[in-house]
Amino acid sequence: MTTPALQRLREALPEAHLALLTPDKLADLWQHHPSLNAVIPFSPGESPWSVARRLRGGAFQSALVLPNSHRSAFEVWLARIPQRIGYARPWRSWLLTQPIAPRPGQMRMPKRSVSEVNRLVRMSAGNPSAARPRSPHRTAHQIHDYLHLAEALGASPEALPPKLEVTSAELRQAEAMFLSEWRKRTPNSTPAQPPILLGLNPGAEYGPAKRWPSESFAAVARAIAQQTRHCFWFAFGGPGDTQVCEVIARLAGGSVLNLAGKTSLRQLMALLKLCRVVLTNDTGPMHVAAALGTPVVVPFGSTSPELTGPGLPEEPRHRLLKATVPCAPCFRRACPIDFRCMNGITPDRVAESIAQVLSPR
Repeated sequence: MTTPALQRLREALPEAHLALLTPDKLADLWQHHPSLNAVIPFSPGESPWSVARRLRGGAFQSALVLPNSHRSAFEVWLARIPQRIGYARPWRSWLLTQPIAPRPGQMRMPKRSVSEVNRLVRMSAGNPSAARPRSPHRTAHQIHDYLHLAEALGASPEALPPKLEVTSAELRQAEAMFLSEWRKRTPNSTPAQPPILLGLNPGAEYGPAKRWPSESFAAVARAIAQQTRHCFWFAFGGPGDTQVCEVIARLAGGSVLNLAGKTSLRQLMALLKLCRVVLTNDTGPMHVAAALGTPVVVPFGSTSPELTGPGLPEEPRHRLLKATVPCAPCFRRACPIDFRCMNGITPDRVAESIAQVLSPR
């Protein structure tokens, strides 16, 4: 969601040296990005003083602090970067030379308490319209928060789609991997008719409240396989998602290959790019797929697509699905009641959305 701000910065400062400080586990995400000159990775155990020393070596003139954390502002203050721009927040504004007030339309994501969740459910039982959540402003999406910060350095605040890059060589390698796995499973297939490649991403590090049931993922994979009779699913995820992806592959009846924990970040990006559509929870690979130009179908429960959805807000190629429940979005890691926000999104509805994306226009 920061990439539109980076793109606007590059437009405004075509001759500038733009370097991105990022956790090392995400550094490969930014390879070949046209807005950046350099990527500076830092490790989880690295101290702010160590990061600041490396930043001082770069002799940077300005720092745009995109996170709202105290540490991110502290590091650029320690690095003695002359211009330090970021959102004003308690305990960190004094570390910035230019603390920026919240923009008009900015929305926080406060976690609902258990008592508030129960109160909203009780209210809806007697008067459904009384507990209906208010729709966020059309510029509430977090993309606009980052663009507003970049505006302080002369960048345009107008939104544009997030963008990540993979090379043609990476795509060829990923395609060869995909075709190899497909031929192992279908030895009588002909190279002239490769299947439609689809993606599943059933994990979510934030917590179980963001995870659509694995049985539902499997039901959709079966339904689409029956409809198209010529598709192949990759199940994506990290090492912690291996078991759930294996369950989905088993329940789906042979049309799903479990790749959880088996791809590098760059391989994952290339495979996401090759997919015709990706069925995913609200998580990192959802944003990556959208930024690579791949349509996504996303069941939303505890979070808000209006605030953190994939791509540009209301982008027509994506399908963002919600159930009409009074307690969502609650922004909780785990549901304190009956998980109605996710259980209310049926596999039939999701399969229909995928079929719409796959159908020729």
